[in-house]
Amino acid sequence: MRRRHYAHWLVMGLLVVSMFMLGTTPTHAAAAHTNVATATNTAITIDGKGSGRTFDGIGAISGGGGNSRLLIDYPEPYRSQILDYLFKPGYGANLQILKVEVGGDTNSTDGAEPSYMHTANDQNFNRGYEWWLMEQAKARNPHIKLYGLAWGAPGWIGTTGAPVYDTNNRFWSQDMVNYYVNWIKGAKTYHNLTIDYIGGWNERGYNKQFYEQFHNALQTNHLSTKIVGADSGWDVADAMATDPAFSNSIDIVGSHYPCTGGDGGSATTCPSTTNAQNLGKQLWASENGSQDENSGATAMARALNRGYLDGKMTAYINWPLIAAIYPNLPYNTVGLMVANQPWSGNYSVGKQTWVTAQTTQFTQPGWQYIDGASSYLGGDRANGSYVTLKSPNSSDFSTIIETVDATASQTASFQLTGGLNPKVLHVWSTNLNSSNPNDYFVHQQDIKPRHGAYSLTLQPGYVYSITTTTGQGKGRVASPPPATLGLPYADNFDSYSTGQEARYLSDQNGSFEIVSCGSGRSGHCVRQMSPAAPINWDSPSNPYTIIGDLSWTNYTVSSDAMLEQPGHVDLMGRVSTQAGFNPANIDAYYLRVGEGGDWSILKNNTSGQETTLTSGTVAALGTNAWHNLSLSFQGSTISAQIDHTTVGTVTDSTYNAGQVGLGVNGWQNAQFDNLSVTSNQPTYNGGYYEIVNRNSGKVLDVAGGSSADGASIVQSTDTAAKSQQWQLVTSGNGYDKLINHNSGKVLDVPHSSKEVGQQLDQSADNGGVNQQWSFANAGNGYYTIVNHNDGLLVDVAHSSKADNAAVIQARYSRGTKAVSQQWQLVPVSGLTPNAYYKIENRNSGKLMDITNGSTAEGAFVVQYTGNGGTSQQWQYVNAGKGYATFVNRNSGKVLDVPNASTTTGQQLDQATGNGGANQQWQLTSTGGGDFMLTNRNSGLVADVSGQSTADGGIVIQWTNNGGANQHWQFIPVN
Repeated sequence: MRRRHYAHWLVMGLLVVSMFMLGTTPTHAAAAHTNVATATNTAITIDGKGSGRTFDGIGAISGGGGNSRLLIDYPEPYRSQILDYLFKPGYGANLQILKVEVGGDTNSTDGAEPSYMHTANDQNFNRGYEWWLMEQAKARNPHIKLYGLAWGAPGWIGTTGAPVYDTNNRFWSQDMVNYYVNWIKGAKTYHNLTIDYIGGWNERGYNKQFYEQFHNALQTNHLSTKIVGADSGWDVADAMATDPAFSNSIDIVGSHYPCTGGDGGSATTCPSTTNAQNLGKQLWASENGSQDENSGATAMARALNRGYLDGKMTAYINWPLIAAIYPNLPYNTVGLMVANQPWSGNYSVGKQTWVTAQTTQFTQPGWQYIDGASSYLGGDRANGSYVTLKSPNSSDFSTIIETVDATASQTASFQLTGGLNPKVLHVWSTNLNSSNPNDYFVHQQDIKPRHGAYSLTLQPGYVYSITTTTGQGKGRVASPPPATLGLPYADNFDSYSTGQEARYLSDQNGSFEIVSCGSGRSGHCVRQMSPAAPINWDSPSNPYTIIGDLSWTNYTVSSDAMLEQPGHVDLMGRVSTQAGFNPANIDAYYLRVGEGGDWSILKNNTSGQETTLTSGTVAALGTNAWHNLSLSFQGSTISAQIDHTTVGTVTDSTYNAGQVGLGVNGWQNAQFDNLSVTSNQPTYNGGYYEIVNRNSGKVLDVAGGSSADGASIVQSTDTAAKSQQWQLVTSGNGYDKLINHNSGKVLDVPHSSKEVGQQLDQSADNGGVNQQWSFANAGNGYYTIVNHNDGLLVDVAHSSKADNAAVIQARYSRGTKAVSQQWQLVPVSGLTPNAYYKIENRNSGKLMDITNGSTAEGAFVVQYTGNGGTSQQWQYVNAGKGYATFVNRNSGKVLDVPNASTTTGQQLDQATGNGGANQQWQLTSTGGGDFMLTNRNSGLVADVSGQSTADGGIVIQWTNNGGANQHWQFIPVN
């Protein structure tokens, strides 16, 4: 415990005396009361019979755009934790309004959200994630209000022959009126959601005829949804003031960024206009914010109060709700929270969350401002501001005070009148000058008024809430640590329902959606759905979607692709910074291929300048035909393959890391399948590898398991013999030596021969270039192995699939023969086949076990303190190609993923061995004798849920995040 200074105790003593004289009792020694020498004393009378405008709520925006995209991909329990912080009453931000984008297949800042109607004849009310998000918000707070607004619209809007009200902007059309009305009705029919408010066109002004027709359509369809106009500036109020018909079509006047500095500004003042205030309608800051989750809290604190004081605005809606976007996109830390790693579960709760809570947890929509108890401290906005609101029956009230700009402590003295006579008031505060989350949203003290009087000493840089209400709370669940998205990564898209967005794919323009594959292919694929350019909100670009980790460097991205119409598809790599609002301006490399066989490797940048690095032509790919594309990066070398044949290689060092992406060069429909990203370098972990031939499935071996110098190299069936295991050791010049586990000798070209067909051998290490090898990525996790001396490749003679076939050196081959020159490096565990091991979790120190030592089929796997039982012992059985099964000694059943699930969070069980990939595990060394266990079927790793250290903690499969709860040590059983 730290020693408290004497001066602190003196100050606290004076404070207690002051509070005693005012009839108050301190319940916490609050840091906000360490200075009683105040510069200002503000007298505030709160009259229970006082009046003002009706409060409509504090909200946030999911949209404008794509800023919530990654949230839905978070696994439980982390996804629910985030949603609780945003929507759950008495827990976090406690939002009272959720505004969502009505998707239009167009980029609207940080991505594109899908339209429920890609064409005039198409309709699907399950697309995207906004329906889900509204349902989740309503489930937590049934009283939350829902608000829709479009940033753009699909390209068919304004083309059907229905009236267009502005020939320069097809958005202002009867098609768009109908589109909105159907969206509102669909929300109710398909999701039981009532849309309380609807806007026009985000920040694109207004069209009188559109709003009048929209108002009429809502009435005709008996919809109670209120229209907000115009989600732009206050100029709409000027037009309404002189046009009664137009004014009657708008229920609420909503302005964007009305405060000082506008988008991302300081919010020192937040005025509206005289015309707006005289309309007799509610005025809203219907979009505000654009601020970092933490540093934006000061401007937010000003705006929440000053919007009413200066402009009579009764709602504040923050943009955005959350930064659930990749960090290479604009505004990547802007919102109430940041959640950009669904694979790790990591998220952060911003200071803006707690500033929001200082109003939302103490008020409700329908409360009324008390104008006589709302103003600036000491009559000077530099001291801060305060607003007071009362409940409809005047039984409760709350005062929210901000001292953002104050430089000294001050006192606020209150007198209650008009029937207000609470026995106790509760004080909560947030220290905006602190970076310690423990200083945010703190229940500071309780006050007992004496004869309706009380006072409070206010420190600079704070938000205070003084309230008669109870039920406030602060969520304290912490997120797991961040981690990179590990390689390899793959998705065949078969685990999704049609209409969904594939996990982690973030559409930047257009709409990439799960469909049943075309052209005779079974299963599901990703399809670019928009057949025509949309009505853009901002700058246009080609449709594309991105995925992955910005730290990925040397890798190969591969995907099958099919064009449905003539055009071009793009495979993207090393995708990094996107500039501003223009998705066309992004640092990236592309492989672009047309249906006629033309291809090019391109480089783009944040100025939108595309540079062709190399190009050529192959046989026509055609339409409605599947082809494989891959783009490989190794240092500054970039190579492209079409249908597994290298078509071009270039050198460019502009970008050295980044994500991958899929795209269409133009507005055509195209499909993609079997997306994979594999590292271009083996992981040098000091362990051994089996080197597996792609053609035969057999492994690189020394003939007869010999340890003799000069023994020939062959391929053999995998038996887990040490002669089939090789260690990679760098030679320090970009090449590696391959050391045999059995003999300790290295892979060698005899006599430094440069002859094609020369059989390889093993030899004592002599440092020669004929014993040095490089690995060139061949796609799909395979490599070609090239000799430093002669540039020839390791091959199997005559492409044989037989045991003991000679391994030779050969020239590079194209076509089907090339697969005999491709090799997969599979880590070897070093465990003894058929031996028994205890499998200990590095995080908890507990052993992998079966619940209650059961021998039943399907009994679940847990962790438990070591007790010597046979249910904690597992036999390591080699399954070939670097995979193993683990057989429980007690039950004779194997470690299994139930039903071959690929879902994160699925608990593991034991089941009768059936040879399935869901029962096979790859061991990857993590150093220190630890391994990760990766399931062959799902690609997910064995994990102790929630990093539990308790007995009975469940063992699940989870995305690789590097956590100690995913590391396992194998302890031999004597």
